[in-house]
Amino acid sequence: MTQDRYSGLDQLGSKTETPASPDEAKLERVENPAREHDYLIRFTAPEFTSLCPVTGQPDFAHLVIDYAPGDWIVESKSLKLFLTSFRNHGAFHEACTMMIGQRLVDELAPKWLRIGGYWYPRGGIPIDVFGQWGEIPKGLWVPEQGVAPYRGRG
Repeated sequence: MTQDRYSGLDQLGSKTETPASPDEAKLERVENPAREHDYLIRFTAPEFTSLCPVTGQPDFAHLVIDYAPGDWIVESKSLKLFLTSFRNHGAFHEACTMMIGQRLVDELAPKWLRIGGYWYPRGGIPIDVFGQWGEIPKGLWVPEQGVAPYRGRG
């Protein structure tokens, strides 16, 4: 039975190349093993990278993705590969952050999802981007994202 539940996963347990772009990346999902409960899943990507669409220079962010699953949860290796695919993708901070959140919502249909993109300074100005889809389920414990505001050298 467990074997059948995971038979549709192509990336987990296999040698998988990094997708060339986010559009080519395949997010895989599995059935939520605890549908009868509202609970929070958090993914933290403290070394997320993408490219400036104008200069081609690298941009760096600390991403925090929180969601309350519905029928599906994301398979973590596919999420890692999806996030890694942004390394050669040119888009502004806002576009990258919101694209990630929307793609997860489209693939998983969670009860609730939020993403915090804490971007390191570009031109001396850090840019933080936050998105939320849906309302927090009543009674769900949602801890703070825990990313300190940018302080420079201070």
